[in-house]
Amino acid sequence: MKDRKWNQYLLWGLTAFTVIAAAIGVVFLFIHLKELAAVVRLILGILMPVIYGTIMAYLMSPIYNHVYEFIYKKLSTGKKHRKSPGRIAKLGATLVAVIVLCAAAIGIISMMLPELYRSIMNVVNSLPANVSRIYSTLNQLFAADSEYQQDLLMLYHNAAAYLEDFLNNTVLPNISGIIRQAYTGVASVLMWFYDIVIGLIVMIYLLNIKDVLLPQFKKLIYTVLPVKWAELTVKELQYIHEVFGGFIIGKIVDSLIIGIMCFVILSFLNMVGLLHMPYVLLVSVIVGVTNVIPFFGPFIGAIPSTILIMLSDPLQGLYFLIFVFLLQQFDGNFLGPKILGDRTGISSFWVLFSILLFGGLFGFVGMIIAVPTWAVFMNLLGRISRVVLKRKGLPSALNYYGCGKELPKPEQIRQAPEQASEPETGGKD
Repeated sequence: MKDRKWNQYLLWGLTAFTVIAAAIGVVFLFIHLKELAAVVRLILGILMPVIYGTIMAYLMSPIYNHVYEFIYKKLSTGKKHRKSPGRIAKLGATLVAVIVLCAAAIGIISMMLPELYRSIMNVVNSLPANVSRIYSTLNQLFAADSEYQQDLLMLYHNAAAYLEDFLNNTVLPNISGIIRQAYTGVASVLMWFYDIVIGLIVMIYLLNIKDVLLPQFKKLIYTVLPVKWAELTVKELQYIHEVFGGFIIGKIVDSLIIGIMCFVILSFLNMVGLLHMPYVLLVSVIVGVTNVIPFFGPFIGAIPSTILIMLSDPLQGLYFLIFVFLLQQFDGNFLGPKILGDRTGISSFWVLFSILLFGGLFGFVGMIIAVPTWAVFMNLLGRISRVVLKRKGLPSALNYYGCGKELPKPEQIRQAPEQASEPETGGKD
């Protein structure tokens, strides 16, 4: 009896100690939140090459797997005395993956940089003429009203004086600081390039050891967790892989097709004389790259492209805006569903919510991973909800929880067939 009371007191004491320790830990984290964030940023900065390599290995894994299987089958059905077909297949698959990745990066850069340079030079060279044309047009419009004309001239002269004052009193005295910032920017670009090169090496290692690394990770899960929880964890990781792999790779293919379509259609319309669209290659690359972002991608790509075209020809900028709207309607209603299918199953509201949330937290990368991440979260939340409701003897179907409805008794639930519930990810439109 005394041992039982002692064990009970010991359990209470351990519980109280754990709660107090957890509360102290939370308070400590809030007090030292800036220091903790700095430590996290430092660790992420150190591990950035590994992160880049992991992302590149994940994206190149389908290509690597297909090439490896193709080479391995060819070598296995060939000469019987051939040794190590697996090594040769790995080498060939690695070379193909690296070549495809480098070709894609070099192709995008080689297309964008010269076109971007020409676009900037055209804008700079044509800017004085465009400003003069706009000024002359406004002057003619207000020629009949001398008061408005005087106000316009005063506004123009004030703007010119402000620009001259800004250059003389702000830019020139701080030219050394501008040079230092430019040097810092160049150093950041070189560091980013260094991370990419090291990440490429990490990608090669990961692609070649993934057949050993993945079983080791799975073994670690079964070592640390109970068997039941380990099985659930492995199933959840498989689901995450299916959602992320299917969505991201499908979205990349979809965006590549949209970029090519934009270039081909605009080039054809220019060739037949229906349009005189400038910067076709540059805006096509921008539209294709930003289309990777769900929902907001078309707007992110269309706005700067339209402004760039309008600086050269306002009417062509309006035509381009209409064209991008029609192209994105085709993508959203036909091409995207054909390629992606129902990869996530979440509604449009949750797509918008997840992009706003993850975009605000993690920027451009967060907007790309927002939809599949939120789909995984909703799926996990749905599974937990069903388990908890089942333990409480409550139904999991949504039709039982309508406004004004009373929940049935547990015996009624057992007698009535379970009606179809909404998808775990929140329902579709």
